[in-house]
Amino acid sequence: MKQKVLNPTILSALEKFTELDEKISHYNSISGLLSWDQKVIAPKKGRPIFAKASSTLRTEAFKLTVSEEMGKLLSILSSPNADEYLDDAAKAKVRERLKFYNRSKSIPAEMIKDFSVLTSKANDAWEEARENNDFEKYLPFLEKIVEFKRNAIEFYGYENHPYDALLDEYEPGLTVEKLDPLFVKLRQSSTDLLKRIQNASYKPNVEIFEQSYSVEKQKEFNRFILPLIGFDMNGGRLDETVHPFAQTVNTGDVRITTRYLDDNVRSAIFGTIHEAGHGIYEQNIDPRFEDSVLQEGASFGIHESQSRFLENMVGRSEEFWKYFYPKLQEHFPEQLENVGLDDFYRAINAVQPSFIRVEADELTYNLHIMVRYEIEKALIAGEIEVKDLPATWNSKIHEYLGITPANDSEGVLQDIHWSFGGFGYFPSYSLGNLYAAQILNKIKVDVPDFYESIEKGDFAVIQKWLRENIHQYGMLYTPNELIVRATGEELNADYLVQYLEEKYSKVYQL
Repeated sequence: MKQKVLNPTILSALEKFTELDEKISHYNSISGLLSWDQKVIAPKKGRPIFAKASSTLRTEAFKLTVSEEMGKLLSILSSPNADEYLDDAAKAKVRERLKFYNRSKSIPAEMIKDFSVLTSKANDAWEEARENNDFEKYLPFLEKIVEFKRNAIEFYGYENHPYDALLDEYEPGLTVEKLDPLFVKLRQSSTDLLKRIQNASYKPNVEIFEQSYSVEKQKEFNRFILPLIGFDMNGGRLDETVHPFAQTVNTGDVRITTRYLDDNVRSAIFGTIHEAGHGIYEQNIDPRFEDSVLQEGASFGIHESQSRFLENMVGRSEEFWKYFYPKLQEHFPEQLENVGLDDFYRAINAVQPSFIRVEADELTYNLHIMVRYEIEKALIAGEIEVKDLPATWNSKIHEYLGITPANDSEGVLQDIHWSFGGFGYFPSYSLGNLYAAQILNKIKVDVPDFYESIEKGDFAVIQKWLRENIHQYGMLYTPNELIVRATGEELNADYLVQYLEEKYSKVYQL
C-alpha cells in the first residue's frame, strides 16, 4: 500500500490560514461588542468619536480578509491538490473566506472605512429623524449609503438583476429569479386570507391589551420565561434598546435586547422571544467553530427562521400559553384575571393591518416585507431615488394593507436597517417564516408530541432537535444544503401558506 506523501506547502498554508481566520474573528468579536455598546449604553455625545474608533477596527479586519496574504493562502487551499488535506470544517472556512475575498478584494479599504463612519453617523441621524418625523434630516445620509451600494454592486458583479448581489450577501445563492415566485405565492395567499379575515363575523377582543401594563412586571415575566424556553442566561444577557436586536460577542456571550412599552405588553413579550430564538441559535453552535468564520448562523434567513419559529409557531401557540398564561395572570391580575385563555390566545393572534413592521401580526408581517423588498429592488436598479421613498412607501403600504401612514416616522423612517446599509436584508424576515414553517412540518413528524411538550413547559426535546439539525452546524453548510439536510427538500412556500391558512381559519372561525 502506497503511503500518502505529505505536502508541506498545503499544510503550512492551512496553519497560517487558520491563524488569520482566528485573528479576523477576534476583531469581529470585539467589533460586535462595540456595536452593542453604541446601541445600548453609549452616551449620545460620545458616539461620533466612538464611531471613528470602531470604524478603524472594522477596517483593519476588512484589510485582513482581502489582504495579499489571504489571497495567496486561499489560492493554495482552494486548489484540487488541497482537497484531501482539508476536513469539512476547513473546506467550509475556505469557501466562506474565498467568497468574501472574491467579492470584496476590488473595493478600496478607504472606501470601506468611509462607509463605516457614514453608517455610524447615519444611525444617529435616523434616530433623530424618526423621533422628530423629519425625513429631510436623514435624506443626505441615506443618499450616500445608496450611492455606495450601487457602486459596490459593480465591484461585486451580478448576472441578471443588480439586487442579486445584495441578496447573496445575506442569503448565499438566492436571486431575484428564485425569490420572486416564492414571494408572489405568499403575497397572493396572504392578501386573500386577509380579505376573508376582514369579512369574518368573529373578531378577537384586543381591548384587553389597550391598558397599562407595568414595565417592571413585564421585565420580570421576560426574565422568567427566557431560561425556560432555552436561552442560557449564564451565556447571555437581556437589555433594552430602541430597536430590538441580538448581538453575539462569542458563543458564551450572546446579548439580546428588547423594548418595553407601558401600553403594549405584547411588544416586549414577543420581541424578547424573537430575539431569544436568535440567541439560542448562537449559543448552541458547535464549540469547535469558535474563533472562526463558521461561528455564525448559516444565513440571515436561516437565522430568522429560528427567531420566527420560536416567536410565532411556539410562542403564539395555544399550548405555549396553556403553560405560561397563569404566570402572566399572576403578574397582571388586574388586567387579565377575568380574561380566559381562549380569548387571550385569539387576541395575541389577532390580524389587523398596522403601520409598524415589528408590531405587525403574523399574517400581515410578510406584506410589510414585500413592500420593502420591492422598494429596495427599484432603488438599487435606479428606478426610483431616495427622495421618492416617502411617497413610494405610502403608496405600497396602502396597496397591500389598505392603510396610509400619517407621517414618515410610522412609515419610511421606522426601520434601522438602511442606516447601516442593510439593503438585501429585509427578505430574510419572510424567508425566515418560510424556512420556519418547513422546519415545523418536519419537527412534528420527528417529534410527534411536539405541542404536548410545549403545553407541559418542556422545551428540551424541541431545542434538542433544533440543536442537532440546525444550530450546531453554524456556517458549515450553505442555507440550501442545511434546509435539505434538516427537512429533506429545498425551500418552498407551501408549508407557510398551509400553516397560516389552518391557524387563522381556527382563530377567526372561518
